[in-house]
Formats: sequence, structure tokens, C-alpha cells
Amino acid sequence: MKLSHLAGMLLVGMASIGVFISCTSDIKKANGQTKDAPGDSTATETKEDLRGPIDTAKYDAIMAKLANGDTTGKWPVKKQPYPLAGAILPFKRIVVYYGNLHSKKMGALGEYAPKEMWKRLDAEVKHWEKVDPTTPVQPGLHYIAAVASGTPGRDGKYINRMANSQIDSVLSIAKMRPNTIVFLDLQVALSNIKAELPHIEKYLQLPFVHLGIDPEFSMKDGSLPGKKIGTYDAADINYVSQYLTNLVKKYNLPPKVFVVHRFTKKMVTNSQNIKLRPEVQIVMHMDGWGEPELKKGTYRHFIFSEPVQFTGFKLFYKNDLKKDPKRLMTPEELMKLKPVPVYIQYQ
Repeated sequence: MKLSHLAGMLLVGMASIGVFISCTSDIKKANGQTKDAPGDSTATETKEDLRGPIDTAKYDAIMAKLANGDTTGKWPVKKQPYPLAGAILPFKRIVVYYGNLHSKKMGALGEYAPKEMWKRLDAEVKHWEKVDPTTPVQPGLHYIAAVASGTPGRDGKYINRMANSQIDSVLSIAKMRPNTIVFLDLQVALSNIKAELPHIEKYLQLPFVHLGIDPEFSMKDGSLPGKKIGTYDAADINYVSQYLTNLVKKYNLPPKVFVVHRFTKKMVTNSQNIKLRPEVQIVMHMDGWGEPELKKGTYRHFIFSEPVQFTGFKLFYKNDLKKDPKRLMTPEELMKLKPVPVYIQYQ
């Protein structure tokens, strides 16, 4: 294993281990899921609800299309609940830039000044619209709000939580393009997800703010982040999903999109026990870097083979070019995957 490099207090990523590929560039379900019946939801009406429920026939048709001819029976995921009104997925494809404003090495969000960043993200959005004109693109910014750190910090948890002023800056950048959504991502290090969620709860109360969690930096055994790959269990993911569900109900919000990064088997354990809810849309996100065949293999082994609900795919502007053929996979190529990802992240 290649150990991570440190940039100031920020952990800047891990390199590949065998066929496994790291989820961060420089920073760093099975059949039979338990489901909530759509009628079990007690969420109060949102503005979207007032316009009526989602088109379930359209939902089913899109999910079947995303399965892309899969004949294994894994996709589309069976027995999943229909989402509440206002759901983004699968009606739109989310395309985001990822990063942190403190470092140009963590991703395109932070590497470029806002106007230049938007110029580049707009180009990616247009490419996706051209390749799949039947699916509207939902642009977004995916911000690392808690960064695994190379130093222990005041609480000894090896975590660098971003100040609210930094998060506010990301929200301001998002407002440069109408209807942009924002993801706040948590790398909990030696802390835990239960302790970290309250730090960003006031933002999760906003209808356009969603959540990402990174098992790579969830160090349950006390190892320092960057020394090995961390993990979350289905129980952790279910805790977060319930937490988001409670916010959706309390604040009359549309469903939250919940992204879980993954590029190894042990990063997410007992995925068959992940609970699906009408209030939350779970994306299992292929977060590994490398050459196209390696990335496709990672997607096949750890995303396709353990279906949860929706899938995502990350593209690294720098790390994906390190080995031959030294190029990014294209939207055209990603549209051939089984299932087709509905969340695309550029770093």
C-alpha cells in the first residue's frame, strides 16, 4: 500500500492496493433488502407533495432502463419504496464537482476560482445532456465538510471540520447557477458518524443540501486515517438514513440524496441489510481511480454485485491519467455500464 501524503493538516489520499483503487485524489444490495412500504411514511406534505405524488409508472420505466439489460435479477433493485414527491432520482442525473476550498489538490471544487470552475462544470453538464438527452442533468457541488487529518487536533480525532463560513462560501458559489444542489461530505477519521452529523445539521435542514459519507476514513479500529482503508456497516448507513428521514419529516423537505463512497468490499459490510426509505435516496458511489478497465472492474465487483438502490461513478481529472491509456472514461462509456450510474462526480 502506498501511504497518503500530508498537505498541512489535511490528509490527501491513499493509493491503490492490488485491484482495489483509492477513492480520493490527493486528499485523501443484495436481493431482499428490508424496505419501507410507501404507505408507511408519516412525512408531512412538502411543496412538491402539493403538486401530487411522483409518477410511479415513469419511475419504474426509468429504473428498468437504468438496469441496461441486466439479466442477473439484481437490477433494478426489487422491493424498493417509491420516493416522496420532489425526488431527484431517477428522474435526473446528478453531475457534481468535488473538493474543498482549502486545497487545490482535493478536487476541481477548490482547484479553480468559482467562475472558471463553473465554466468547466457547465461543459461536463452539456456533454451529459448531449449523450443522454432523455435525462435532465442536475448540477451540484460536493464539498468535503469534514476532512480526515494528518494531525490529531484538539480532540485527538484526526478530523478537520470546516468552519460554517467555508460551507457558507460553497452555498454562495452554488447560487451562481440557479437550482444547484450541494452535498456535504464527512470523513469522520477517529470520530464517528453519530458525533459528526450534528455539526452540519443546520445545513441538512435546507432542501437543496444533501449528504455524502466516506467509509475510507471511518477508522473504527483506531488506526490513523491514511494507514489503511476504513469501513461502515449497514447499521451505520441505516442510522444516517434514519437521521435524514427525521429531518425530511420535521422540516417538510423533499427526499435527501445520500451518497456512500465505495471501492472495496470491506468498506461497506452487510450491504444486504441496508434499509430503504421513501425519504432518502441512497447512491452507492464507485469512488476508485485508475485506468478504465480497473474502474469498470471495481464497479462490477463492489457496486453491481451488491445492489442497494442507485449507483454513482467518480472520474479523476489527474489520477485516472496516471496509467495507460492515460484518459478519463467518457459519458458514452459510462452509459454502457450495468446499471447506468445516475450520480457522476468529477474530482
